[in-house]
Amino acid sequence: MSAITPEFRYRWAAWGDLNAFFGLVLDNLLNLVVLAGLLVGVYGFPQEFVLTRMVPGTALGVLVGDLLYTGLAFRLAKRLGRHEVTAMPLGLDTPSTIGIVFLVLGPVYAETHDATIAWGVGMATTFFMGVVKVVFSFAGDWVRRTVPQAGLLGSIGGVGLALLCFFPIVKVFSAPVVGLVSLGLVLYTLVARFRLPGRLPGAAVAVLAGAALYYVLGPLGWLGAPFAAPAFTFQPAFPWPTLELFQHLERALPWLPIAIPFGLLTVIGGINVTESARVAGDDYRTRDVLLIEAFATLVAAFTGGVVQSTPYIGHPAYKAMGGRAAYTLATGLFVGLGATLGVVPFLVQVLPTAAVMPILLFIGLEIVTQAHHATPRRHAAAVVLAFVPTLVELVRIQLSTYGVSLAGLPAGDNRDAFQAILVLGHGFILTAMLWGGAAAHLIDGRRMAAAAFLCVCALFTLIGLIHAVTQAGGLYLPWAQEGSLHWLIAAGYSLLGLGLLVARPRPPEPAVSG
Repeated sequence: MSAITPEFRYRWAAWGDLNAFFGLVLDNLLNLVVLAGLLVGVYGFPQEFVLTRMVPGTALGVLVGDLLYTGLAFRLAKRLGRHEVTAMPLGLDTPSTIGIVFLVLGPVYAETHDATIAWGVGMATTFFMGVVKVVFSFAGDWVRRTVPQAGLLGSIGGVGLALLCFFPIVKVFSAPVVGLVSLGLVLYTLVARFRLPGRLPGAAVAVLAGAALYYVLGPLGWLGAPFAAPAFTFQPAFPWPTLELFQHLERALPWLPIAIPFGLLTVIGGINVTESARVAGDDYRTRDVLLIEAFATLVAAFTGGVVQSTPYIGHPAYKAMGGRAAYTLATGLFVGLGATLGVVPFLVQVLPTAAVMPILLFIGLEIVTQAHHATPRRHAAAVVLAFVPTLVELVRIQLSTYGVSLAGLPAGDNRDAFQAILVLGHGFILTAMLWGGAAAHLIDGRRMAAAAFLCVCALFTLIGLIHAVTQAGGLYLPWAQEGSLHWLIAAGYSLLGLGLLVARPRPPEPAVSG
């Protein structure tokens, strides 16, 4: 008589899930607070519109993604027959959260003064990101092998430097006592990695300390800025499905050069994160992980969301905390239901911008640092070159904020200079990826690969995917576009690529000492 083997039941919850939950949920809540805070505080979006239209759908993407990743953990645990399986963490992608505000939603609202149009373009751009992620889920490994890290990390490092460092530090000084105290605590705990008494979490202490100062000094008039007590109200809102994004697909085409790199970077990040989880002992299928994050992004887009989701880098850390699957389940429910029931909008109203911005500054510093440290040292110049288009885009954003336009400038040096800024800024992330990749290949002596990257630059220039020659940017057919500038830029790239192919470089001369 044979013994009956009991069916395996995954013990999906453990005490370690509590710590993992707090870490993952705070990261997601911070992104939602920052999204709403920047839209309202920087661009003047109607607060109720942001909290009831954009935030619920964005949070729903997190809910769906974390629930599906929880299901993946159950399936993997059953397949492996062991309980020590940690679910893959998912949340809002921080760089594209900032990018969608400063590069899509903000500019569209500044141009149209219509929050509904800006929202529609944001949904359509998020939809484009989701489509990019679905497509490249099947080709992510090829992209990672083809594009050097100097291009991939350098392009996002430029975003970290120009957007996540510049704009937050400006907001820090809008209320300097609050901002500098929060910034000091961030530098002390997160950058220098000193521990606080009782091992209190540095990010939470920095935000709470800044908020306490804000509410103490504000009524006394000591902020150096106007103080307005928030209305402590809850604003429940449900993320209803909508097809409105399809009405804005054509208007969103100029932001396709933003959507493609941001979507592509989360695919590459997802591949790296899955490999990290595999090393830690959880052998997830890469394509499953990538397709779920793509699906979560598309769900967000179809329910009013304006930010893409991504698997987070911290899987080994959450595993070390003892997390299993309960922490992703709880995070998804808290973020998704919290946004729907008004908890997240409440936090947006309560937390002052100057106290939250130092966290973004820290994220920017980390991204820039990673771009240098994770790439080979010999590619340092390629990484710096990849920063340049984003710095130019920063100048373009500032000039546009001051009302400078190509049509308003007379012919002359100033108009030519502004035209060059427009051309370099349009499609800047994709430009940075291609420049950094070409330079890295050239440094390694792969002239044919570098020439191929330059030819891609030429092709993308002709259709406006990078270096669009119009004020607003956007795609076009080269023969239908007025002027010859796009032809000239494409010719320059082509000639440079041809030169690399026919060149016969001599070996470098030995350095002369003494």
